[in-house]
Amino acid sequence: MVTTHNLGFPRIGRNRELKFALESYWKGQTSLKELHQSGVALRQQHWQLQSHLDYVPVGEFSFYDHVLDMSFTLGNLPERIQHFHGEKLDNYFRAARGRSVNLATEHAQCCGGVAAGEMTKWFDTNYHYIVPEFTQATEFNLDPSRLIDQINEARQEGVNGKPVIIGPVTYLALGKSKDGIDTLQLLPQLLIAYQELLKVLAYNKVEWVQIDEPILVTELSSDWQQALVTAYQSFSSIPVKLLLTTYFGQLAENISIISKLPVAGIHIDAINGFNDIQILLKYLSSQQVLSIGIIDGRNIWKTDFDSLLNWLEPIAKELGERLWIAPSSSLLHVPVDLDNEKSLDNEIVTWLSFATQKLKELSIIAQALNAGRESVKEELLNNKAAMDSRANSTRVNNILVREKLNTLNANAGHRQSPYEKRQILQKALLQLPEFPTTTIGSFPQTNTIRQVRKMYKFGDMSKADYTQAMFDEITHCVREQENLGLDVLVHGEAERNDMVEYFGEQLNGYIFSQFGWVQSYGSRCVKPPILYGDIDRPYPMTVDWIKYAQSITAKPMKGMLTGPVTMLNWSFVRNDQPRSLTCKQLALAIRDEVLDLEKAGISVIQIDEAALREGLPLRKSQWQDYLNWAVECYRISANDVKDETQIHTHMCYSEFNDIIEAIAGMDADVITIETSRSDMELLDVFEHFNYPNEIGPGVYDIHSPNIPTVEQIVNLMNKATERISRERLWVNPDCGLKTRQWSEVTPALINMVAAAKLLRQQN
Repeated sequence: MVTTHNLGFPRIGRNRELKFALESYWKGQTSLKELHQSGVALRQQHWQLQSHLDYVPVGEFSFYDHVLDMSFTLGNLPERIQHFHGEKLDNYFRAARGRSVNLATEHAQCCGGVAAGEMTKWFDTNYHYIVPEFTQATEFNLDPSRLIDQINEARQEGVNGKPVIIGPVTYLALGKSKDGIDTLQLLPQLLIAYQELLKVLAYNKVEWVQIDEPILVTELSSDWQQALVTAYQSFSSIPVKLLLTTYFGQLAENISIISKLPVAGIHIDAINGFNDIQILLKYLSSQQVLSIGIIDGRNIWKTDFDSLLNWLEPIAKELGERLWIAPSSSLLHVPVDLDNEKSLDNEIVTWLSFATQKLKELSIIAQALNAGRESVKEELLNNKAAMDSRANSTRVNNILVREKLNTLNANAGHRQSPYEKRQILQKALLQLPEFPTTTIGSFPQTNTIRQVRKMYKFGDMSKADYTQAMFDEITHCVREQENLGLDVLVHGEAERNDMVEYFGEQLNGYIFSQFGWVQSYGSRCVKPPILYGDIDRPYPMTVDWIKYAQSITAKPMKGMLTGPVTMLNWSFVRNDQPRSLTCKQLALAIRDEVLDLEKAGISVIQIDEAALREGLPLRKSQWQDYLNWAVECYRISANDVKDETQIHTHMCYSEFNDIIEAIAGMDADVITIETSRSDMELLDVFEHFNYPNEIGPGVYDIHSPNIPTVEQIVNLMNKATERISRERLWVNPDCGLKTRQWSEVTPALINMVAAAKLLRQQN
C-alpha cells in the first residue's frame, strides 16, 4: 500500500484568520491568550482537512516564519533582543518585525522597538523568511517546547503527526554572518543541539521526523557537501526515523551525497527534479522509503492524472510499501481552498487546484495505485475532461499576440542614447537638487480607500463617484508630499489593490480569485493573479490617474508600473509554455503603457522589478539563461522612450551583488533598492563594480513600524557615498508605504527630507 503524507499546510486559514489575529494582537486589541487560541483553532482546522492522509505534518504552523521558529527552537536569538523579559512570543515578534504590541504603555516604551531581523526570499519562492544571524559569540540553547506542545496537541486531536524541522545544514546556509565568522565553524555545536532535539522527539515517542534540507537542490561546495554527511552520520544512533526532504529543484550531482546519508527515507520533488527519480532508485537500500512529490506545491493547476499514473505505476510496483507520495513541497505557497471561490469563471475553475484540492488529488492517485484505476474511474474521466478543455481552449491561445511578438526587432530593447547623454537632458528638464528625495510609489491604504474600492467593485458606487473619490485621495497624497518637501512625487496608488493584481485585472490572459490568499511574510498576504493565457493590453491602465496627479502639482510626478518579470514571478504562471515567452508577452503590454504615459507628458516613469532576483534558478549554472531573457524583457518594456524621459526601477530584498552586471544591463536611469536592514552592506558590490547610472539605497525600513531618525538616515547615506558618488545618489524608503499608517509615514518622511537637506550641506 502506498503511504500518503503532506510536507506542510498554509498557516493563514481559509479566511486569513491568522492575519487578523496577529494584527489585532499587535494593535493591543486582543490578548496573548486570545492569539494562542486562534493558533490552536487554525491547527485543528488544518489537521482535520488532512485527516485522510497517513501522516500529517506537525510543527510547521508558525505565528510569523518557520525559519525564525527554528532559530528560537535552537535558542539562536539576536543579541539585541536577549535582554528583554516577559512573554517569549513578544520577543519572537521583536525579532520578526522590530516590536511586538504597539501600546503607549510604560512596558511598551521600555520593551519597544529594536532592529527587525533581515528578510529575504525562501529559495526561489515569493515567501520571505527571517534570516538567522551568526557571530563569533553564537551559542545554541535548545528550547523544544513549541514543537512538543504541537505534537501533544495533535495527539489529543487523534492526528498521526510527523514533526517538521529545518535541517541543520540548510539552517546554517540560510543564515548570515554578522562579524565575518565562517558559519560552517558553528556546525559542531549546532549538531549537539539537533541531536538533543531528536532525542527529545524520540523520548516523546515520535516515529518519523521530516527534516527539510532544500539546500540539496543547489550547487554545493565540497565543504558543504561534507557538512551534510557529517550531520546525518551524527544522527544515526538516535532512534527516530528521518525523512530527508528536498524540494524546489533537482538533486543532480548531490544524489551521490544522499546515498551516504543514514536516513530512513528521502523525499524528491518530482515536479522540478523528475530526472532524479530513476537515478535515486538505484541508490536506495532495501529498507529505505522513497517519497515522491507528485502534486505541484507551488502552482495552482490540476494534476494530469493519466500522465502521472503512466510513469508512477511501475515505480509503485517496484517499491511497494516503500513508496510514499506527497505534494512536491509545502502547500504554504498556494491558496487554501478552491471551494471558497464562487465567482471564478466556470471553465477555468475546472483547471485549478488549491491546497485542499491538491490533497484530494493525492488521495485519488493513492487509490488508483492501491486499488487500480477502475476504483477511481469517474475521477479520472473528470480529470481528463479538464485537461482537454484547457489544452484546446481558444481563450488560452491568441494568434494576434503571437503575431505582435514576431514584429519585434533587434532594437526593441535599446535606448536612443547612452546614459551619459540622457542624464544631461534629464537634469535640465527635471531641475532636481543634489540627493533628490522620492518614495517608491504607494502611500498608506486607509480603511476609507479600501471601503471605496470595495463599494465600487460590488456595484454600490457609480464610476463617476469612484473616480472622484480616488481623485480626492490622490489630491490628499500630493499635497502631503508637497508639504513634506519631497522632490519627485507619486500619486499614491489609492486605486490599486496590489501591484500585480491591479495590472493583471486589466490585461487579457489573467484571471483573479476572490479568496486565493497566500502568505508573503508574517501577516502580509497576497493574492497572486492566475496567468492562464496569452497576454494583451486592450486599453491604458494608469494614464488617467497619473495625468490627474501631474495636473495638480508643478513638481515631477512618477508614473508607476510593475515590470514584466515581476508580473511573471508574482503570478501563478501557466505551465504549458516557457516562462520566457510569457514574460515577453507581458513586456509588450507594459511597453504600450510606458509609451502612453510619455505621450501624456509624464517625464519620470518607474517600472518596478521587485522580483527580478527571486526568479533566479537555484543552480548558478542556469542563471545566465534566465538573466538574458529577464533583462531583455525589462528593456523591451522600458526602452522605447525619448532620452529626456527618466526611467526608474525598484528591487526588493536585493541581494544583487552576484548579478550586478545584469542589473546594470537593464540600463534604467535610476534604480532604488532595499538596504536599510542590511546597514548598507548590499552596497559593498559598488566598491568593485562601477555602476554606471543613478541609485537610491533605501534608508527607511517600511516593513517595521519603527521610525528612522535623521541621524540614522544621514549615517546610512554617508556609508553610501563611500561607494557611490554624491551626484548619483537618491534618498528614498526601502519600498512602498501602503502597509504603514500615516502616523508612521509622516514623521519618517519628515526625517528623510531633513536628512537630505543636511547631506546637501556636507562637503
